[in-house]
Amino acid sequence: MIKGDIFFDLSVRSVRLNFLRSLLASIGIVIGVVAISSMGMLGTNMQLSVKDQLSANVNTIMLTSDVVRMSTTPGSVAAANGIDASELNDIRSSAGQNDVVPIHRTSTQFTVGNTNGRGSIYGLNPSDIPKFLTVANGSNIHGGDQALVGATVASNLNIAVGDTLKIGQNCATVTRPVVRVAGILQARGIAADGVNADNAIIVSDNWYTNHFGDLDVYDQVNVILQDVDTINQTEAAIDKKVNRNSEVVRISDASSRLSTITSTLGTITTFIMAIGGISLVVAAVSIFNVMMMSVKERVQEIGILLSIGTEKGEVRRMFLYEALILGVIGAVVGGIMSFIIGYSVVNAMIGSTAYFFRPESLIYIPYGMIIGVVVCVVSGLYPAWMASNMDPIDALRAE
Repeated sequence: MIKGDIFFDLSVRSVRLNFLRSLLASIGIVIGVVAISSMGMLGTNMQLSVKDQLSANVNTIMLTSDVVRMSTTPGSVAAANGIDASELNDIRSSAGQNDVVPIHRTSTQFTVGNTNGRGSIYGLNPSDIPKFLTVANGSNIHGGDQALVGATVASNLNIAVGDTLKIGQNCATVTRPVVRVAGILQARGIAADGVNADNAIIVSDNWYTNHFGDLDVYDQVNVILQDVDTINQTEAAIDKKVNRNSEVVRISDASSRLSTITSTLGTITTFIMAIGGISLVVAAVSIFNVMMMSVKERVQEIGILLSIGTEKGEVRRMFLYEALILGVIGAVVGGIMSFIIGYSVVNAMIGSTAYFFRPESLIYIPYGMIIGVVVCVVSGLYPAWMASNMDPIDALRAE
């Protein structure tokens, strides 16, 4: 056992005699463990947060098109890109009993009071809004000049129910249309259905086409499934009906977007952890230097041990114990600090620690500690080998 091993006691004595040097070497391990663990927990919390937010829209199929619609007016240019009324009817017929939500969308400036902002303007049939959006304050629109405002826009610009918004860019020669805020939408975070409602203003489809045009041409059509298990069947039916001659619409679903986004976040997390791991490389060099100094300072002690019959493996073990002690000290302190710093970083970057205590998040603390200990032991291999292979006579004659 290590506790009753005299070579372990010699290693502990060496660490005590060179306490400040050992402490400084362990700090590198502490920094490395904190960097790896904290970044791993941050990335995992981001993935869990995004996954939970996107999972709410996993029953949605999104249809978009880049086909250019030519205006029927002589001498005019292309009117818009999108899905026309005929294709929308095909989508409805192939979607069965599922809800089909056609969406108009543009990006423009708006003004509330004396404050200017910019965001997306969505034109929706008022009856379609409750199918995937929730009004947190006020009421749903019923048409006319009413509008719903996203939670982020309302918070940033202090918009309240009853306020009026002027839509479009400031221009002295043009009277901008005005809408009245009927309600504030509930925050939904990142959504996989292509509707960024938190940063949007929702108006009725009639109001939208009256002011922005694009009548019977839609930027996006969402199909909201009653049964998520029928998603592949529904996608195949739409593709067969709408894209029968050529690809007219692109079909995607929230689950595929969820997979893509979480995969991307995982890659980013790994990359950030790798950057944090650079600190462990620096720590490894520091540990190696400390161990080489320890060997040089104890040459005569090594010579005495070898001359009285101590085996080379026991000498190696003595120095590996020393490296292990430095690694364990750094790893334990780093693990404690990782918990504290990781919690603070997650709370500051994400704004919530709801996922911090999940096993997928906390597992990075022991991972970082194990890596820190392994780095220390590996850094001590060569000094330990060099010490065990010294010639006893030369070691005893060293000054």
